[in-house]
Amino acid sequence: MAAERPVTIISELEWLERLRKEIAEAHRDWENANRFFEYASGEDQVDYAIYAIITAEKRYGMLLRLAKRTCKQWPQWGGLM
Repeated sequence: MAAERPVTIISELEWLERLRKEIAEAHRDWENANRFFEYASGEDQVDYAIYAIITAEKRYGMLLRLAKRTCKQWPQWGGLM
């Protein structure tokens, strides 16, 4: 029988802060992937850079859609980053 993990309940504000950090991280990853593409040399690096951009864009978009669906009103974050 597997051990049961305790259920952790977090406040809505804590959840929003975690989401904000995830969105900021995803945005940085997307910017870094674009920067890497600018300096990629050789077919393998270009292929990897394109894959990294697509992956980062998908994650960033997914998090933004999640935030739009679940947050009735955005807190005053003073900008995303």
